[in-house]
Amino acid sequence: MTLVKDLIKPAIKSILYPLYERRLFANLDFTQTPHHVGVILDGNRRWSKANPAADGDTSTSRGHKAGAEKIIDLLDWCEESKVEVLTIWLLSNQNLSRPPAELEPLLAIIADTVNDLASRRRWEIRPVGSMELLPKELVDQLNDVAIKTKGIKGVLINVAIGYGGRSEIADAVKSLITSDANLGKSAAEIANSISVEEISRHLYTAGLPDPDLVIRTSGEQRLGGFLLWQSAHSEFYFCEAYWPDFRRVDFLRAIRAYSQRNRRFGK
Repeated sequence: MTLVKDLIKPAIKSILYPLYERRLFANLDFTQTPHHVGVILDGNRRWSKANPAADGDTSTSRGHKAGAEKIIDLLDWCEESKVEVLTIWLLSNQNLSRPPAELEPLLAIIADTVNDLASRRRWEIRPVGSMELLPKELVDQLNDVAIKTKGIKGVLINVAIGYGGRSEIADAVKSLITSDANLGKSAAEIANSISVEEISRHLYTAGLPDPDLVIRTSGEQRLGGFLLWQSAHSEFYFCEAYWPDFRRVDFLRAIRAYSQRNRRFGK
């Protein structure tokens, strides 16, 4: 009996979920679609441990590879949902302190992923983060991708690598002060020129709309410093699924939840 249930339950899901997914998509109001979506791709390591490969592999790199493969799906879902800007957090600046045995394969996976996205010639890719903390070879690759994809029509992708929200704000203030100092302004003049608007012009995402919706996978209900400045008026959606298990139906639910909220922008 247990074996029969184990066989029937997945079969029912395989029939019902596509029907539910199509209905969910058909009922979405695309006039309420978020223009900019930020996604914290969390849970790769835990996914690998919870889902061993046939050979017993539960390595961290296996989880990161599975997570990287999901990004293409996410971009397809963004395109069909009329999302214009996507920011994905691939690596925090704190992650750079992980042991070399874990960090080096992760950086290689990130490089391969970004190069794969660029090779498809479907999206403009902008690396954001503390580039000075990354290996020079990776930085050179990221800069090359940014140049080659500049101006491509489609979803604009910010790939946050070596990124931290506090560091971004600090870098923006430094950039603002340096810029004004180069113009010969005094300390008092620089202090008087500092404003929310001026700092925004020096962020990694300068010139882009702030995120309307921020999604985090894996069940964690915190931002962890992601788009700290830009998310002041964002809507948040937390999903229980680990990132490699994130499905189209999960994304559509997030879009639906966003469209049903009454955004007051702090008023």
